[in-house]
Amino acid sequence: MASLNDIRSTFLDYFRRQGHEVVPSSPLVPRNDPTLMFVNSGMVQFKNLFTGVEKRDYNRATTAQKCVRAGGKHNDLDNVGYTARHHTFFEMLGNFSFGDYFKTEAIPFAWELLTKDFGIDKSRLLTTVYHTDDEAFEIWKKVGVPEDRIIRIDTSDNFWQMGPTGPCGPCTEIFYDHGDHIWGGPPGSADEDGDRFIEIWNVVFMQNEQFEDGSMRALDMQSIDTGMGLERIGALLQGKHDNYDTDTMRALIEASAHASSTDPDGDGNVHHRVIADHLRSTSFLIADGVMPSNEGRGYVLRRIMRRAMRHAHLLGTQDPVMHKLVPALVQQMGQAYSELGRAQALIEETLLLEETRFKTTLDRGLKLLDDELDQIAEGAELPGEAAFRLYDTYGFPLDLTQDALREKGRTVDTAGFDAAMAEQKAKARAAWSGSGESKDLALWYEIADEQGGTEFLGYDTETAEGQVTAIINDGKLTDSLPEGESGWVIVNQTPFYGESGGQVGDTGVIRSLTDGSVEAEVTDTQRFGGGRIFGHFVTAKKGALKTGEPVALKVDHSRRSMIRANHSATHLLHESLREVLGDHVAQRGSLNAPDRLRFDFSHSKALSADEVAQVERDVNAYIRQNTPVETRIMTPDDARAIGAQALFGEKYGDEVRVVSMGRAPTGKGMDKETYSIELCGGTHVVRTGDIGAFVLTAESASASGVRRIEALTGQAAMAELRGRDKRLSEIEDLVKTSGEDAVSRVKALLDERKSLTNELAQLRRELAMSGGAGQGAGAEAQEINGRKFLAQVLQGVSGKDLPALIDEHKQRLGSGAILLIADAGGKAAVAAGVTEDLVSDISAVDLVKAAVAQLGGKGGGGRPDMAQGGGKDVTNADAAIAAAAEVMGA
Repeated sequence: MASLNDIRSTFLDYFRRQGHEVVPSSPLVPRNDPTLMFVNSGMVQFKNLFTGVEKRDYNRATTAQKCVRAGGKHNDLDNVGYTARHHTFFEMLGNFSFGDYFKTEAIPFAWELLTKDFGIDKSRLLTTVYHTDDEAFEIWKKVGVPEDRIIRIDTSDNFWQMGPTGPCGPCTEIFYDHGDHIWGGPPGSADEDGDRFIEIWNVVFMQNEQFEDGSMRALDMQSIDTGMGLERIGALLQGKHDNYDTDTMRALIEASAHASSTDPDGDGNVHHRVIADHLRSTSFLIADGVMPSNEGRGYVLRRIMRRAMRHAHLLGTQDPVMHKLVPALVQQMGQAYSELGRAQALIEETLLLEETRFKTTLDRGLKLLDDELDQIAEGAELPGEAAFRLYDTYGFPLDLTQDALREKGRTVDTAGFDAAMAEQKAKARAAWSGSGESKDLALWYEIADEQGGTEFLGYDTETAEGQVTAIINDGKLTDSLPEGESGWVIVNQTPFYGESGGQVGDTGVIRSLTDGSVEAEVTDTQRFGGGRIFGHFVTAKKGALKTGEPVALKVDHSRRSMIRANHSATHLLHESLREVLGDHVAQRGSLNAPDRLRFDFSHSKALSADEVAQVERDVNAYIRQNTPVETRIMTPDDARAIGAQALFGEKYGDEVRVVSMGRAPTGKGMDKETYSIELCGGTHVVRTGDIGAFVLTAESASASGVRRIEALTGQAAMAELRGRDKRLSEIEDLVKTSGEDAVSRVKALLDERKSLTNELAQLRRELAMSGGAGQGAGAEAQEINGRKFLAQVLQGVSGKDLPALIDEHKQRLGSGAILLIADAGGKAAVAAGVTEDLVSDISAVDLVKAAVAQLGGKGGGGRPDMAQGGGKDVTNADAAIAAAAEVMGA
């Protein structure tokens, strides 16, 4: 039996033999489509090729693309586990032509692969075509499909559109007939929703462009876009009718059963299916840089994780189990997707942390759900407000609540839930603005295609000569940038680094090469057009900058030097964190600016003081080594083979720069001594000693499971150390000692201060009890209605001292009520007490409230025997005492 891994390889190898470039799967976070939460089909990474705004050095491609459908328009989450073919994560096999071959080649490719390489019985296959697509109909006849097994479809099922406007075209779909023992009819029939005829492949003929008025024209570049789900074709080739019975899914189901000590095919079968599917989607999302959070992609990831964890809970598991299943997934899919192996430790740690947190609230949340159901009629839907409370208080996503209710035959008032969630959703939508290259404009691709990419010279020089090839002002191409105006300037070659990989863009100056009569200040450098174009954002300071003009470019050397030092220090920091904390540490974001560096990394808890000190020592030790910083150009696979770390969120081509620095006996790489090896396109120091020094200034939480370190290098680090030294010297002068003695002296002074403070407080209490000087009038008790009432205004006593004084007065009086007002810089702190024999008649709370009202305060509270409050104006103390006395006399 062919495994899913074998089927994937057979597919890719077939199209490789047909001249297709085997393109790796793109990350699940789309780089070129801000409308998508996750990549959901094979064509997403090729969108700009289909529309013609981007060109590559191949016009045929084939992929096995990772896909997730669990959020937004494409959301299969509710059906996962309950049907045979729904998944949150799946692999889409595809072959693509960008203006190369078309129908006459695409259809025979599909037929040959299915019937020869995969050996599928021709008599079990039937096809559909769009009802007006006579060309496709005739091609299918020519390859040997009988006319009665070619079905014309006149609906949008067989006509694909990228959107309301843009590229579109008819489809042809291939179906497999599982036999008349299964209910269902062929596509287009009344029974087409049955499971007898299953679609296994869709081929899109992208041949038209549609306009807003509904008209169409033939595209100049006619293309092919196909998609065949690996899980679906795998089930067919393995003789199964259920995707979850394929070898990969079955292995994960059995791993779930083993971890939970339950039967994989028993009553918990649905739970195992959900866990197996969700294990794949969560692991691949984490490997591609998505971390659980409360908004955007991270929120969808958390929903998937918690749904799986709830199903594990329903299996009776007491301890977290999801993280224990990751090795089984890596064993099944790690060879095809190496990112799983590289991120295995992070995936396991993230799952363990999330499940541990979730289990602490799950039982309480489910109990709350049961309590809510007990309050409504049998069979009635759960109110949306109740579902929102589950989400808001216990972190239950709506779909998890729906999943729990599904087993009880109940539903949720989703409209009510949506109303309660409206404000949060609006905030989430505002916060999520896409990512990666989604903001690139077609204009930049046009420049790249017409003029070629910008040649970057900045690894070796900070000055260069070039020619202005384009100017963009106010979003439009122009021939010149007048003096005083700002815009983007593109030069054929540049030493200016465009912001990427956490390193900020360069600044500097562009001048006319001939006579220097034109000068423009460069305030930022960015990359556009898929990273091919370096755009310099400039302000024309003198004269007008014009296209075609030869110019001299000069990077701000001082600023670049500080950026380089921070970037190289970041590499050393990354490796030190891995050594001190563990191999699970992976970059989750960085900033390399001239004045500081910031590094986000995967780790679940704060660093201890010893860990922080060790990291700082490590980085400075490798700075002092003063070893050369070496760069090599390698393939990504070769780079990873020698242990190079890939930077989070970066997109790598056929060749990568590998940056190595530091020597360590337990190092990596071919020489087994290199300390840090990373794939990096940034600029770096020549030797580690050029960094100067490294000082860690802050360590904090950045996001769930992500920590952040901030640090300084070079002169900034020295300035920080000088500042610390100055502050220490000032302390030493104040305590009249130095060095380690200063620490013990400061500690002794603090202990002495604490002792004196306690002693002073005691003396003030004693003075207050004695009614001594400065403690105001009313130290002697008066009798009201036969009950003693002692009221006193105190100076130099804090509000927190009043309860103790109340207790002492109670003991002295034996029976009675006490009101104490402390003068705290014009404001008043109030306390009242009543002995136990009188609390049934008099409440300390009433006394305090009466007094506070006269002191410009509100409220006050406590117990009948002891209460406290406060006011804004102590000058009304006499009125406050009188008000309390009235309560005593009532």
